[in-house]
Amino acid sequence: MRPLSNSSLLMRLLQLALMLSCVLALGGCQTTGTQNNKISETQYAYSAAIRWGDFEGAVNLIEPKLRKQQAPTAMQLERYKQIQVSSYRDVGSEMDKEKGTAVRLVDIGVINRHTLAERTVRYTEAWTWDPEAKTWWLVSGLPDFWAGQ
Repeated sequence: MRPLSNSSLLMRLLQLALMLSCVLALGGCQTTGTQNNKISETQYAYSAAIRWGDFEGAVNLIEPKLRKQQAPTAMQLERYKQIQVSSYRDVGSEMDKEKGTAVRLVDIGVINRHTLAERTVRYTEAWTWDPEAKTWWLVSGLPDFWAGQ
């Protein structure tokens, strides 16, 4: 085995330092706390339900007391079947850990199945943290795709 030259040794040390910094950076990418992890998971599940037209599934993410008060009727759920969601884009979000609230602004592309006309609806999701259930609940209700029509 040949001894390493100074330049080879320096190159190995630089590679080792780079690998170590990458490992440390990846460790820093992990979010801390249940709230941070859960908001991403919950918002992803909600946006997937809306994108795939599973409005009954999306209702399950509404805060339970609000869900009982404002549960969509069978007729309202039928109305959701008249549209196809073509896109769901996060425009911006904000979280206040102290208050246990989060807000996310989204643009939703909507196609009317009867006319095939497409339009974009801006929707503001409002979320609240439930420390007992350790979950986030939607408090803004389902998007109203017919507002202003």
